[in-house]
Amino acid sequence: MEHLIYPIAYIYNDYTEKFGIPRQSGLAPSVQSRIVFEPEYRNADALRGLEGFSHLWLIWQFSEVGEAAWSPTVRPPRLGGNTRMGVFATRSPFRPNRMGLSCVKLDAIADEAEGPVLYVSGADMMNGTPIFDIKPYLPYVDSIPDASGGFAEEHVGDRLDVDFPEELLRQISDEKQAGLLELLAQDPRPAYQEDAERIYGVSFGGYNVKFTVEGGVLKVREVEK
Repeated sequence: MEHLIYPIAYIYNDYTEKFGIPRQSGLAPSVQSRIVFEPEYRNADALRGLEGFSHLWLIWQFSEVGEAAWSPTVRPPRLGGNTRMGVFATRSPFRPNRMGLSCVKLDAIADEAEGPVLYVSGADMMNGTPIFDIKPYLPYVDSIPDASGGFAEEHVGDRLDVDFPEELLRQISDEKQAGLLELLAQDPRPAYQEDAERIYGVSFGGYNVKFTVEGGVLKVREVEK
């Protein structure tokens, strides 16, 4: 039996390519996104009461992942790319239905030319990602303090020190600096990349930031506009 679902909205932000997007929501809380509804859902009544919630669940699609057949196991990047885990034990985009789930902070609801627009922060979604549903985050049932995180807990708290020379940082607009620094500290590289001489480039908000990593320090080498 075939089930069809259609986007109710699209998200827009500074993540213009897959490389560099935080691996989970909430890891770059300074990056703000706009959620713009499709014309048939631009009804303020559909958002009545949403202003009382601080966070939202977004159900969306990994739209940049191809339609290749799914595999029962995947190689999580945080495990070095060599260890296989069951696809349903991961949040890999290479899943049967390519669905994603993210928790974001609701910053504002604005009445704009495109109808009611949601401003959220902490998303881990590429610019232009389709959203299938939005639900309120309910702390009394959605927060489980003593839950177990399995193998994913092995790398909780991993961060790089970011060396961003002042003369290069000044090239980044003030409102984008905090989010870019959070993104870089998360280490955008695949976990198996350890070449200290290799220069990587990450696109963010119209900038291409080139960097190297050595000894737990990410050093920005160049900023291109």
